[in-house]
Amino acid sequence: MNTDFGYIIIVLIIIVGSVILHELAHGIVAYWLGDRTAKDAGRLTLNPIKHIDPYMSILVPVILYILKAPVFGGAKPVPVNYHHLKWREWGMALVAVAGPFTNFLIALLAFIIGHFSSLLYGTGGATWSFVFYELVVINLGFMIFNLIPIPPLDGSRILYVISPDRFRQVLSRMETYGVIVVYALILLFGEVFSSLLINGVNGIVSFFYFLVGA
Repeated sequence: MNTDFGYIIIVLIIIVGSVILHELAHGIVAYWLGDRTAKDAGRLTLNPIKHIDPYMSILVPVILYILKAPVFGGAKPVPVNYHHLKWREWGMALVAVAGPFTNFLIALLAFIIGHFSSLLYGTGGATWSFVFYELVVINLGFMIFNLIPIPPLDGSRILYVISPDRFRQVLSRMETYGVIVVYALILLFGEVFSSLLINGVNGIVSFFYFLVGA
């Protein structure tokens, strides 16, 4: 599969699979902590129809890839009722971190397999090298993007639990329009955002090489 179209299909498959596992992780941890909301909504499944948002899961990431910009995106948020969670706010923070942590694990596993099999470096051909490279880069991009501490991104849930009450009120008020703020920041400071995302990904990849002794 050497055509640009073929590579876009690979990227799309990686994006969809990554965001599904990201959201599934949220739901599973919430369920472990006592909240059945995601389970009752049918979200504890690998069925892409239950998770995919046509805009954020497909259109935006693919356009970013075509434009050679850092790839990020998301899926339909898994419903969680923090009042049902063990440890309430801390439980919600654990639910939040589960998604980015899952993306981190996918990237790490892909790197380790690709590195030690040399598939990452072209041993199995250009297509396999591309697959492992994109698995690492896309999942790290998703992780970093979702850790931005602006509601409703996962980073805000983590920030909320360690913030004073006054700042928690600010975060709560931002819940309904926080995504607009994120998009505005990206549009206004796109180059800075891209640079930070690329540097973040490269820094983590360097850490991966350190882990494998390379």
